[in-house]
Amino acid sequence: MPRPRRNTRPRDELGRPLPYGSAGVDGPPEGVVRTPQQTLAEAAGLLAAGRPFHAHEVLEDAWKTGPEDERDFWRGLAQLAVGLTHAARGNPAGAVRLLERGAANLVATAGGPTHGVDVPAVLAWCRNAVRDADAGRVPNPPPLGQ
Repeated sequence: MPRPRRNTRPRDELGRPLPYGSAGVDGPPEGVVRTPQQTLAEAAGLLAAGRPFHAHEVLEDAWKTGPEDERDFWRGLAQLAVGLTHAARGNPAGAVRLLERGAANLVATAGGPTHGVDVPAVLAWCRNAVRDADAGRVPNPPPLGQ
């Protein structure tokens, strides 16, 4: 059963808090245990829709509820989504920092389960995404294979 949202304050599509009483964008429920395929499909859909903050929440659920040997994988993907969030919010330094952290966590997954994600392709995407974010551009979503 999903947990109720910890913060009931409305948020915009990039997860920024809005004044109470504003019409916000609903995010995914927190604490949902999804299969890896469900997680990747939902996160990819949110990324494609320009909602990286919400994709991060989905990936964070997998990171926090998944098996220990998969935590770096899910943490890395969640950090990539946060990097995209920072880029979309106009924070290139934060974007670069999180994209690099996400890439480092994905490198640490070598030999572990990746659920069909082409990690070398995502790492190549990371290099380009860091360049884009550093130049003030919002990178396209990573190739999650969904």
